[in-house]
Amino acid sequence: MHNFVYTAQPARVIFGVGTASAVGEEVRRLGRSRVLLLGGEHVRPQADLVERALGSLQVARFDGAVMHTPVSVTERVLKYVTEHQADAVVAVGGGSTTGLAKALAVRTGVDQVILPTTYAGSEVTPTLGETADGVKTTRSSPDILPETVIYDVEFSAGLPVPMAVTSAVNALAHAVEALYAEHANPIVDALGLQAIASIGRGLPALGVDGADLEGRSDLLLAAWLSGVCLGSVGMALHHKLCHVLGGSFDLPHAATHTVMLPHVMAYNAPSVPGVMAGIAEVLDVDSAPVGVYDLIVSAGGPTTLAELGMREADLDDAARRATEKTYPNPREVTYVGVRRLLGEAFSGARPE
Repeated sequence: MHNFVYTAQPARVIFGVGTASAVGEEVRRLGRSRVLLLGGEHVRPQADLVERALGSLQVARFDGAVMHTPVSVTERVLKYVTEHQADAVVAVGGGSTTGLAKALAVRTGVDQVILPTTYAGSEVTPTLGETADGVKTTRSSPDILPETVIYDVEFSAGLPVPMAVTSAVNALAHAVEALYAEHANPIVDALGLQAIASIGRGLPALGVDGADLEGRSDLLLAAWLSGVCLGSVGMALHHKLCHVLGGSFDLPHAATHTVMLPHVMAYNAPSVPGVMAGIAEVLDVDSAPVGVYDLIVSAGGPTTLAELGMREADLDDAARRATEKTYPNPREVTYVGVRRLLGEAFSGARPE
């Protein structure tokens, strides 16, 4: 018998190929007419397409979102909202652009329409992570959740394969940790396992044809499902570690998730054997942590913290930061255990 609470997040989702053309209609459906477009150099073609689709609805554009959503950048962009009397933000890009849109929305009340170009999944969560003075903190509120998400498979088809790999494993981490979250429930379990299966299909397809829309569709669907998982239940040790490594040591977000995930799974595996068995089953492997590690290696993803720029001398500090406060995790979080885990991730040893 199950006892659980599940709260559905009320976001409107449009999924398919060529769906970006509906962006103007979605802004009007929200009753908005003055759009601040958020983009970036790496997604300029997609943002330009959205700009044309918005037409006279757009009143300003900002192309400088920064990883880990620094408060200093948000405060700078708030001037755009005020000066142009924007009542909506349309964000084109990955987690950095989505994070900026959320930060603006929670401060001003503007509506959000998000067009993801990566597999971050944060576009369907009511959670915002921001960095100030080298510390990344998170908060959740219904006001943070975007009103509409437009998933256009063509927008993610241009994502270079190395970035697609790390972004997809970032989504995989959301699904994995949701399965052993403190408030896990059957609905999230089903979504998480489907997301993991879709990533298991989509990642190998990238090596065959990086622009294959079928494989990209699998990964984008998984990103959505994983994001729903992320927004429905709390995360655990993996996400805490990645926040520390990103916010305090400036490591790249998705690549850090990619390196850390197999090692955190191995750390938690003794405490959640049933969860690991379920993951192994949908991936058709014998061991979930080893299977995920091998999947990353076969896709050409990063496997060591060293290659991301982490210094071995900083591992002690990282372990201390990750264990100075308590948080839910299926296995007890100790400094010694986390320090050992970080050492294994630093060298990239295949999990046992």
